[in-house]
Amino acid sequence: MPPSPLLLALDLTGTFAFGLNGALTAVRAVRLDLVGVLALGMMTALGGGIIRDVLIGSLPPATFSDLRYLGVAAGGALVAFFLSVELERFTKLITIFDAVGLGVFCVTGAHMTIEFGLGPVQAVLLGTVTAVGGGTLRDVAVRRVPSVLTSDFYAVPALVGAALTVLAMHLGIYGIASALVAAGVAVAIRLAGVRYRLRVPSTPRRRGEADPGRGEG
Repeated sequence: MPPSPLLLALDLTGTFAFGLNGALTAVRAVRLDLVGVLALGMMTALGGGIIRDVLIGSLPPATFSDLRYLGVAAGGALVAFFLSVELERFTKLITIFDAVGLGVFCVTGAHMTIEFGLGPVQAVLLGTVTAVGGGTLRDVAVRRVPSVLTSDFYAVPALVGAALTVLAMHLGIYGIASALVAAGVAVAIRLAGVRYRLRVPSTPRRRGEADPGRGEG
């Protein structure tokens, strides 16, 4: 089933944002060569969508049937590689691109799940998986605890954005405006979580134990 123009445009936007974010994170966390930066950028950009497509039975995944995804993901990673010195002066960019990718992917993931005939609960869950899956794979690759398990409001905005998308589709008002609103709400929640250090309740830490989520973008 070919994606709608809206779904494709949002998906490619999120792919570029996550490709750039994943590569910037790789450059900042571990000094990798060009191949390593490309690998982590593309893993971040494409991992969640591949997981979603496999789970809903959309095979082969869009990543492998449409070269635009690979090209856009690689383009984002290359921009981060060649402009890493300049971009690192703007440290908030990593957080912003992460939030944009998160917001866009939770919308497209939920939309595609509904289009494939699954229910609203599955759509919310797979929208969230689409948004956080690539970043989780990236974090595992660089041997750190995934952001979704430790970072300020990472999964929560994805859940909210996916739920708003499902609601709009259920009410028959889904379109470019409602998709952008859902993505924008998810982005705003993510950035507010970082700005005000909003946290999901976690297990108490022992005295003197470091906060694993502190400093995450």
